[in-house]
Formats: sequence, structure tokens, C-alpha cells
Amino acid sequence: MDTSTYKEHFSKNFLLAYPVVLSQLGHILVSVFDSLMVGQIGTLPLAAASLGNSIFTITLVFGLGVSYSITPLIAAADGRRNYTRISLLLLNGLVSNTLLGVILFIAGYFLSPFITLLDQPPAVVVLAVPYINILFLSMVPLMVFQAFRQFAEGLSLTKQAMYISIVANSLNILLNYIFIFGKLGLEPMGLVGAGWATLISRVVMALMMGGYVLYAKRFLVFRRFMHLRHLSFHHMYRIFKLGLPISGQMIFEMGAFSFSAVMIGWLGVKELAAHQIAINVASVTYMMASGIAAAATIRVGNQKGLGNYRAMRMAGFSNLVLGIIFMTCSGLLIVLGNELIPMLYIDDPEVIQIASTLLVIAALFQISDGVQVVGLGALRGLEDVRVPSLISLLAYWVVGLPVGYLLCFKADFGVNGIWLGLLVGLSVAAALLTLRFRMLSNRLTLS
Repeated sequence: MDTSTYKEHFSKNFLLAYPVVLSQLGHILVSVFDSLMVGQIGTLPLAAASLGNSIFTITLVFGLGVSYSITPLIAAADGRRNYTRISLLLLNGLVSNTLLGVILFIAGYFLSPFITLLDQPPAVVVLAVPYINILFLSMVPLMVFQAFRQFAEGLSLTKQAMYISIVANSLNILLNYIFIFGKLGLEPMGLVGAGWATLISRVVMALMMGGYVLYAKRFLVFRRFMHLRHLSFHHMYRIFKLGLPISGQMIFEMGAFSFSAVMIGWLGVKELAAHQIAINVASVTYMMASGIAAAATIRVGNQKGLGNYRAMRMAGFSNLVLGIIFMTCSGLLIVLGNELIPMLYIDDPEVIQIASTLLVIAALFQISDGVQVVGLGALRGLEDVRVPSLISLLAYWVVGLPVGYLLCFKADFGVNGIWLGLLVGLSVAAALLTLRFRMLSNRLTLS
């Protein structure tokens, strides 16, 4: 292949990816700063944050998965200059996301008391339930934000969500400080305060992103169908038909990490707190890599819409290379800081020691994690979502979790065994998803 063409792809990928990377970083830093600040008030609240976030993640990724379907649909329509279809996708995507956010909040709120069935330390559960209920409520504004964000990203406009995420994350840090520790005359709220800070920051995100899309002149042509009479079962069906398998795939993946936290909870509070530190760090690099995955979805979907299959294939593989480079650098940084990073969260020596070992394992699976998430993004651009969800089911639930359980509870590797199982699962997913994109893109190129 022509090297200059590859350079052109890298340039376009980077310009699309870096705003999404920073925007995704803003998303995950909400959880990171929650954990950093909550860790200052003790091991027990940090363990409760771990349990709460692990369970909430299932709800979160289900909603995000449906919203992600909007981007490839709009990118393909944009490639064909079908502005009517884009307009209808904006309206129906917004309504679908909002309704789903409300449903997820109601379901989560009424199911949260059943956390007691997971055999977790009772003191941890008592702190986790009110915190997680506030997070469930935050799904409503988050899904509204996602509808507008995925619409804009489908049109290759990625910087605005980045700016909004930076503002909202800064607000979350400030509110965390005020609510958790009780500043400006307020009573200290502890972990619940972190939940309220997250909710308020997500409301601000939704209002800002919605204001941008609904009032910016550049979107005037797409707002002509913003009336309830243009609600279309066909377009909602397309969004959910593509989005539900994406949600399934994400639940299989994130659900494996969440169930890992449940298994770690069987070991004790300190192990659970250490897991929260390590998963926080791993989530930062994962979410940043998912920004590259979003660029892969946009570029692959757009080139597919144009019928330029050779460029589509190169766009996908060049993003995979970017993902590998980024995650390799991330892994090296994690190794260098594996003993220092836990100290930023907590001063418990035993928790710090456990977390530092887990971070080494996290560093080892960085490349696999990056390849699998970018591979998923490229396949979404092809609107291939069902087989990737089956691959995730196989990699994490048939291979990764059983291996982790055996290493932890049968081979006496403890919490390290569970994380080694996650490493195996991510590696299997990365290999199979790369082969899947290679096969499908090659088939289209030769057709």
C-alpha cells in the first residue's frame, strides 16, 4: 500500500480521535475523581464505590451501546448526503435515548436493594445502595447528552463534546470537594455527595450539548423534522436493532469486569478497594482508546457509505495501529507508576500493595484491550454487531471469567488470579475481532 495514503489516514484518524479521546477521558474522570476523593475518607467508602460503580456500569454500558448505534447510521447517511435521513435520526435518536434513560433509572432504582444477594460485606452494601441510586438517576441526562453527542460525531464533529466534557468534569471535581467533605457550610455527605456531584455535572452536559445542536446555525438543515409528528417506528427500530447487539457486547465485556468485582468482594474489603484503584486506572486508558474506536466507526462508516471499500479497510487498520501505539505507551506508564498511583487514592499499606500488583497485570493487557475496543469500533462502522457480541460472550464468560475463578479460588492466586483471567479474555477478544474485521473488509474490497 502507498505510504503517503497511510499517512493521510493516520492524520484524518488523529484529527477525529483526539477530541473524542479527551471527551471520553472526561467521562471516566468523573469516576476517577469520585474514587480519589472518597478514598480520602476511608477504605470502606472506597470499597462501596467499587461495588456501586461495578453494578452501575452494567446499566451505563447498556445505555451507551444503544446510543452508539446513532453514529454509524448518521455517518453512512452523511456519506450519501442524505440530509432527510440524518434529520429523522436526530429526532428519533433523541426520543429513543431519553425514554431508555428513564426506563434504566426506574429499573435500577427498584432493583438496587437486591445487591444484598451478592454476598458482599454488609457495611459496604449499606453505603453503596444510596450512592448507586443517584447514579441511576444520572442515566437520564447522560442519555440525552449521548443522543446529541453521537449525532454530532456521526457528522465528524467531535471537538464540541470534548469541550463540554472538560467543563462538566471540572464542575464535578469542584462539587465533589464541596459535597464529600462538607464545604461552604454544608454537612459532609461522603460517598453520597460524590453521587450528587456526578448527577449535576451530567445535567449540565446534557443542557450544553443539546443547546449546541438545537441552536447552532450549522445544524439548521437537520432541525426541520424536530416535531413529534415525525417520530418514526422505522428509524427507532433501526437504532435499537443496531444498538441492542452493541449493548449486548458491551455488557458481556463490562459485565465480566463487574462480576470480577463481585468475586473479589468475596475475598474482602481491602481486595475490593484495591480492585477499585486498579480498575479506575485501566478504565482511563480504555475510555481513551474508545475515542480511537469512535474515529474508526466514523471513518469506516463514512467510507462504506461512499462505497470506497479500499479506503474503508485502510481506515480501520490504521486506527488499529494507532490503538496499539497508544496502549503500549499507556502500559509503560502504568508499570512505571504502579507503586505511586495507589498512594494517590488511599494510605492503607495493604491496599496499596495489592493494587500495585494489579496495576502490573493491567499494564500487560493494555495492547489487547486497545485492539479489541478499536476492532469493535471498526466493525460498528460496517454495522456488524451480532457476531462481535458473541465473540465477547465467548472471550469473557466462557474463557476469561472461568480462568480467573480457577486461578483465584482453586490455584490460590487470590485477586491476581481474577485479573489474569481478564487478561486472557481480552487477548482472545482482540484476536477474534481483528480477524473478523479483516475477513469482512477483505470481502467488501474484493466484491
